[in-house]
Formats: sequence, structure tokens, C-alpha cells
Amino acid sequence: MKYAYIETVMLIEKLHRLHLDVIKYELDKLQIEDINNVQAMLLYNIGTGQVTIGELTNRGYYLGSNVSYNLKKMVSYNYITQEPSPHDRRSSRVRLSPKGLSLLEKIEVSISCQVEELVRTGMTTETLRFTVKTLNDLGSFWEHFPFNEHM
Repeated sequence: MKYAYIETVMLIEKLHRLHLDVIKYELDKLQIEDINNVQAMLLYNIGTGQVTIGELTNRGYYLGSNVSYNLKKMVSYNYITQEPSPHDRRSSRVRLSPKGLSLLEKIEVSISCQVEELVRTGMTTETLRFTVKTLNDLGSFWEHFPFNEHM
């Protein structure tokens, strides 16, 4: 069990890096040089809605300082627009600009091509759903881990 656990943790990290490489490849193929792979994933997670920096951070995908830094870069290259919250001056909301929405469409096309290739290789929806459940269970374990009791 110990070996399988460590192997899983190491594989999660490796897969994250490989996925970022796939995104970088797609950006290079599209000759997009003013946004990096991490920012493209952030753009994808903003989607067509409007979110606060806090909401992105609370989703657990990013560290607060990384979100702020990357959003500032994305504003400067016109991928997102940022506007102050009407109810809280300390908070602002971000949404994709037309340029950001255009890139989102290209990312969606890329994902569709990747899914088609997965199907061709024999990957099934059931396999992916089982993987997602397993990773969610592991994430839940880590979120509720009693750090102070075992350290």
C-alpha cells in the first residue's frame, strides 16, 4: 500500500507537468507567445463566467500570489478584464475579454481533439470517471488530514 500511495502521489505531479507541456505545445502550434501554459489553464478555469481572485484561489488550483501575478499579466495582454466589485472595494472580478474568449474556443477545440485521440487509444469514460473518483477521494483525505497529530 505504501508503495502504491507514493507512486500515485508522484504520478499526479508528473501528470500535471505533462499536461502543462501539452498546453505549451498547443500554444506554440497556435503561435501564441504572450500567454504561458499556466495562464492558459487559469483562463480556461475562468471560462465564460465572471469570478473573483478569491474564488479562483479557494477552488484550490492556485496559490494567491500566483493568481494575482498571472492575472495582472493576462490583463496587460488583454486576455481578461478586471473590474472592482461594486460591493467590496478590496475585491475585484475578472472575466475573459474577446481575445480571451477566442483563446478559450481554441483550447476547447484542442481538448476535443485530445478526447478523440483518447477514445482511439481505448480510453473509456468509465475509466476516467473511476480515476476522477479515486483522485477526489485522495484529495478529500488530504483536505481532512490531521496535520498536527502526525507531525
